[in-house]
Order: sequence, then C-alpha cells, then structure tokens
Amino acid sequence: MSMNVETVASIDIDRILLELKKLPKYETQIGLQSVKGIDDPFYATGRITEKEHEETDFTEFLFDMPYLNSILKEHNVYRARVMKMKERTCYTYHQDLTKRLHIPLITNENCFLLLDKQAVHLPADGSVYIVDTTKFHTAINASLEDRIHIIGCLK
Repeated sequence: MSMNVETVASIDIDRILLELKKLPKYETQIGLQSVKGIDDPFYATGRITEKEHEETDFTEFLFDMPYLNSILKEHNVYRARVMKMKERTCYTYHQDLTKRLHIPLITNENCFLLLDKQAVHLPADGSVYIVDTTKFHTAINASLEDRIHIIGCLK
C-alpha cells in the first residue's frame, strides 16, 4: 500500500452502515463525537485550530451506535466524523495536526488519497487504516458516486 498507511483492524462494514441509519440527514459530514455538553453533530466538523486540538476534549459520543463507538474508543479516536465526498470532487492539498483513522464504507477504484505525492486507494473491505495525514495529502473522488469514510483524529 504505502509506508504512510497502516492497516490496524478488520471490522464489519454492514453492521456500521446499519448503525449509521440512525443519523440525521447531512450533506458532506456529520460529527460522531463532540465536546461534553454540546449535542450539535455539526459543531466539530469545521476547521479547528492547533490550540483547540490540544485543549478541547472532542470525545463525547453523540449517537447510540454501540459497535461503531466501541471501534472508535478502542483506537483512542477523537473528533470522529462521517465524511461524504461528492462525486467529481477533491479537497485542498494540506497537512493535518494528527494522524487519522480511516474506515472506508463506500468507495471505488476511482477514489483515492494523494498522500505525500503517492496515490493510495483505501478499499471498503472491512479494513481500518491509520493514515499519516501529517504529510501533505488530499482526497480525490474521480468517480460518479459518493465516497463515504469515517475519519477521526488519533491522540
């Protein structure tokens, strides 16, 4: 695959997709975790500063999804989100403050990460990945269907 991507677990995607049916409608992303006392699933979906990353505890689960929440907890994930990338789109080339956990749920061979100038496809085969997004990267959906990943920051 890539030296910037590590497979760390195998999970049941169908079970997660079933739990995700509980979520309210969203366009591109919805938070699965937030700050204690803030029940807004869109609170932590935008950009946050380095200070907010260091000082804010984005670990409060917002939805009753026992299987998915147990996976996120097991991997010490915070600020987890479901991210839907629309067809024929790409993000800016950027670096994140932490590595990210990726759980691909819906994807195809025309969806990939450009990670440190190397194209990497993460298949929706039940694998859970740690991606070194502290390296320059972007996500590209060059297909005609939405791509859906669960993504969270790693401590």
